[in-house]
Amino acid sequence: FFFFFFSRCNGRREDRTTMSSLDKLIPIINKLQDVFNTVGERDIIQLPQIVVVGAQSSGKSSVLENIVGRDFLPRGTGIVTRVPLIMQLTHVPQASLSTRKSSEQAAEEWATFLHKPGKIFTDFEEVRAEIVHQTKLLVGENKNVADRPISVKIFSPHVLNLTVVDLPGITKVPVADQPVDIEAQIRALLLHYIRNPNSIILAVTPANSDIANSDALKLAREVDPDGDRTLAVITKLDL
Repeated sequence: FFFFFFSRCNGRREDRTTMSSLDKLIPIINKLQDVFNTVGERDIIQLPQIVVVGAQSSGKSSVLENIVGRDFLPRGTGIVTRVPLIMQLTHVPQASLSTRKSSEQAAEEWATFLHKPGKIFTDFEEVRAEIVHQTKLLVGENKNVADRPISVKIFSPHVLNLTVVDLPGITKVPVADQPVDIEAQIRALLLHYIRNPNSIILAVTPANSDIANSDALKLAREVDPDGDRTLAVITKLDL
């Protein structure tokens, strides 16, 4: 239901060596990210990550769930993602799964949350429920947004070692009890993450809208005018 538009490098021996080094570096980056999120200082080091931006109901959730290979994100109408969701995807080799003993460890895929150390989630419906619960704790029952992130680690033999950030969808008009400056709040939050020069921006645009007027691409162009780290993602091709 969506296309990725990006350029790929030719496979070379040097590229494989570089990727091997990056795989060793990613766990260290994840630990640094956890520390900074815990102490509330997320701007000390600009860590590499993939940042997903798009308008509300543009199909961001489908893109993310296809990357992970699991349905686990909250669904609904209006603004559903109200805080940054930082997903650290960790590849677990199939061979290592056979050495796991306990019933929790016997699962092929599982998740943990930074705010619930030691608890392992093997049911991804529970992961969805925990994201909803923690969001309400951070911003309440209304439709406000906040910059305090939720950090979740997903372990699976079917994912690559990546850090992906989901952000609130771009909106123009406040609804219900949203503040009148909700558009400015969301814009500031998105710019905070995509200004990171080490981030890759996934600008999500549905196929039934004019890509020339894509809010996601317009925002990405502000911080990446040459498009060097922006990937356009077209969703909802079946509409």
